[in-house]
Amino acid sequence: MTDLGKNYWTNRYELGHTQWDAGHITTPLQIYFDSLPDKNTRILIPGGGNGHEAAYLHENGFKEVFLLDFSPVPLANFQKRYPDFPAAHLLEQDFFTLNEKFDLMVEQTFFCALEPAQRPAYARQAAGVLKPGGKLVGLLFDAKLNDDQPPFGGSREEYRAYFEAYFYFDKFESCTSSIKPRLGKELWIELVRK
Repeated sequence: MTDLGKNYWTNRYELGHTQWDAGHITTPLQIYFDSLPDKNTRILIPGGGNGHEAAYLHENGFKEVFLLDFSPVPLANFQKRYPDFPAAHLLEQDFFTLNEKFDLMVEQTFFCALEPAQRPAYARQAAGVLKPGGKLVGLLFDAKLNDDQPPFGGSREEYRAYFEAYFYFDKFESCTSSIKPRLGKELWIELVRK
């Protein structure tokens, strides 16, 4: 398997090999964000890439949005597109080294980009960066995808085993509002940190 480190992802961004990028916020997340009443909710978007979710939240008045990626390329591109977005909220680091607390963590194609062996650590770290009662919200692929390169798929049964020690399952269901190319292949999650 290819080494999926910082150089791998930086190279993908530099070459424009970002097939996972929908080019805009996806419908399920937009619907969820539109339901959030508190514009001061502290929100983390790890592995956020081009930051469509961060852009949408920022444009809609959310003040505490943090976009994390360990490649500097998408963060620099985002800062150029949104110069009024707080530079201190662009976190160039490895998600697994983050030591801050958030109310909400957004999942959008980050989990499926990690080597499957990292999934237990992802669940543990997601719980670690959320305040008690904080939420992990977003989408997971509920389908078999690639074995040798991202995106890596999986099943809801597999995912449940990773998260159940750390989270209560508020929603864990087939997504009915996925964008067309992903329809029938996504699981919508709203997990509450224990």
